[in-house]
Amino acid sequence: MQLLKSLSVLALALAAHASVLTVKSPRLVVADSLGNQLRAEPFSLTQKTLTPVELERTDILKLTFQIVDEDGKGVQPHQTFVRFFDPTTGEEGIQPVKVTTAGKAKFELNVQRPPQYLPPTGSSPLSVSLIIGTPNFDPISAQLFDLTLPRSQPAPAHPDEPTFHLQQELFHTFRPDQKLPPKFISFVFAGIALAPWAVLFGLWSQVAPAPTNLLSPSILPFVLSLGALEILLFWYWVQLKLGDVLLYGFILSIPTILTGKRALSSISATRLGAKQ
Repeated sequence: MQLLKSLSVLALALAAHASVLTVKSPRLVVADSLGNQLRAEPFSLTQKTLTPVELERTDILKLTFQIVDEDGKGVQPHQTFVRFFDPTTGEEGIQPVKVTTAGKAKFELNVQRPPQYLPPTGSSPLSVSLIIGTPNFDPISAQLFDLTLPRSQPAPAHPDEPTFHLQQELFHTFRPDQKLPPKFISFVFAGIALAPWAVLFGLWSQVAPAPTNLLSPSILPFVLSLGALEILLFWYWVQLKLGDVLLYGFILSIPTILTGKRALSSISATRLGAKQ
């Protein structure tokens, strides 16, 4: 469309000094893939005399003509185009035509190898026009005939094309809140967790000479270390993660081992003294 506007402006600017161009011996030929002519006839630029042209997938369309001036001398125009326009979609394709210095031109369209300038084709025919423009001459814009081509293949889908479509809405299903066990079960497991302390104190009463030994400087640090480990396990149940428990438990295990060894040595020495 911009090309037509440019040619119109050029025509108005040169109207006072322009001469007339003429298309001589225009001819249309439709041939098959073997070169056999299926249709051959002249066409006119002043009136649309050709019946619609229909091409199959193996046909070839050829247009030949000569551009001359008023004296019949060949002219090589500055611009020569064949325009294909789809009036239903507004799509168009324009292809330059090579013209010799003698004004002779030849255009060929092979349906087997459709060029990129062709607009997508559907059920409606394309309007084919010839556009010629050059300085010092009146421009030519003439509709030649209607052309029906095989329907275009659909454009190949890009691998990422589905990602740009509206996606299905996602609905999240959340887990129900965790149910607390009955209080009886909680008390049972709390008792199981505290049972080692009962066992410890029971065995301690059998091993230690007197309960006051729990407060001795050699035994009290071991008891405090065990209490720290129990607090760590309770803290893990409330807030800590497993990695934190392993780290803090490793740190607490060192003083627990050292104080435990010292406590056992103190208890053993006390028992030996008591027997003697």
